[in-house]
Amino acid sequence: MMFSVLTGKSFVMRKTKLNVNQIEVVLFSNNEEDYISLTDMAKYRDSERTNYIIQNWMRTQSTIEFLGLWESLHNPDFKSIEFDAFRLEAGSNSFTLTPKKWIDNTLAIGIISKAGRYGGTYAHKDIAFEFASWLSSTFKLYLITEYQRLKEVETSKYNLEWNVKRVLSKMNYHIHTDAVKSFILPKNDYVKDKDWIIYAEEADLLNVALFGCTAKDWRTANPELAEKSMNIRDFASINELAVLSNLETINAQMIKEELSKNTRFVKLKEIAEYQIEILNDLDYLKTIKRLNDSVFIDQKNS
Repeated sequence: MMFSVLTGKSFVMRKTKLNVNQIEVVLFSNNEEDYISLTDMAKYRDSERTNYIIQNWMRTQSTIEFLGLWESLHNPDFKSIEFDAFRLEAGSNSFTLTPKKWIDNTLAIGIISKAGRYGGTYAHKDIAFEFASWLSSTFKLYLITEYQRLKEVETSKYNLEWNVKRVLSKMNYHIHTDAVKSFILPKNDYVKDKDWIIYAEEADLLNVALFGCTAKDWRTANPELAEKSMNIRDFASINELAVLSNLETINAQMIKEELSKNTRFVKLKEIAEYQIEILNDLDYLKTIKRLNDSVFIDQKNS
């Protein structure tokens, strides 16, 4: 967890390095948005005077207008009156503007200044691309190309890992159902065609612990998907599938130890909440649910 001394907001940092025309440029994800280091980008002009390069860009009329428009579109707390004062001064010989001054006066969120390791000035990708245009059209092309390559790699990696986790989850399901068959069914006098009820109850023990609803609840809420033989686990995120695999193994062991269903549910719910919180903090990308190979659902903004 990182903390911005200028914005006063905490954020989870998932750091990546882009190689842009032989210059290492740090990119981090602030929740669902990508921010790119303007400090690193400024090295394209002058590696010793990066702050000066950024301030020189920020003092122009076109930059101020662009920043103001971006904030107006994305930031409900943006102070337009303070922005107007900057806009009127922009371009004059006496006008100077630093990232800190811009953030403090307008409550801007498109630019972030960070202290400590990987410190410097970062900007939302939309703004970073505009800064790249000011630096050099050639540099901008390299930056966009490298950024797009990274996104393609992340998407491919996501799909691969999602499929792997789904396969693992299905494999562990067999371990789980075997434990049900071996240790629960023998203790109940059910006719053979009613065995599925026991399996469904145990599966829902995990569903409620992790997803907060039963399979029937999900089918009722999603009849069109249910008709296609799809279920709640087909729409789980990578992190949820990882935790589900763990829960299946843990529940199988607790069944063997003859723990009651109530005891197992309490333990499974605690484990699910703990593991999901840790995994979601580590990697935001893996919290996203997959609808199909090209459509993804952001749980935070859905």
